[in-house]
Amino acid sequence: MPMADASHFERLVDFLRQKRENVTFHDIIELAEVAAQSLQSFFHAMDARVYGELREIARYIESMRHTIGMLQVNELKDSRIPSAGQELGAIVKSTEQATNTIMECAEAVMAADASDPAAYKELVDAKMMVIFEACSFQDITGQRIAKVVETLEHIETRVARFADVIQQKDLDGFLNEHERSRAERKKSLMLNGPQLEGRGNGQNAVDQLLG
Repeated sequence: MPMADASHFERLVDFLRQKRENVTFHDIIELAEVAAQSLQSFFHAMDARVYGELREIARYIESMRHTIGMLQVNELKDSRIPSAGQELGAIVKSTEQATNTIMECAEAVMAADASDPAAYKELVDAKMMVIFEACSFQDITGQRIAKVVETLEHIETRVARFADVIQQKDLDGFLNEHERSRAERKKSLMLNGPQLEGRGNGQNAVDQLLG
């Protein structure tokens, strides 16, 4: 921290030595002048330092605004994330419809009267054609999933770049109580869901555990 001019302090000390007892109002005014002069350079240096720190803060804020702008938050919030949600909803709907169609065809074939081979073959051929048509949902579903994956990669790239710029580390704990309760429930009930290939326990391990 900058120090005041030493010569001004020497003047102040000399003044106090000379006026130990007989201090007048004029002396007080003069004392105030000496004190003000002694601190003038100090305050000037402090003002320069505070101004420099404020400029650094302003530059940091401007840099953060630019970095946040690169996240394209409005595009993510208003376009990409809602679009991904719609694609996932369409995937669930088309998968459900195809599953119901295939199940209905299988039930119809199983319940059909096979005593008339010609009529039975005609029924089976017709139902198989319906099943093949229902299975066409897979191609469209693959395209929809690719769009969702692209959105997730888009978000991942921008969030990772933002984290690198601000050099932020993850904090311990949960964002809210809802996250905490879900994590505790998942752990207590072992709700791990379907595992990717090569992860989790195989069927043989499960059979041995149950056996």
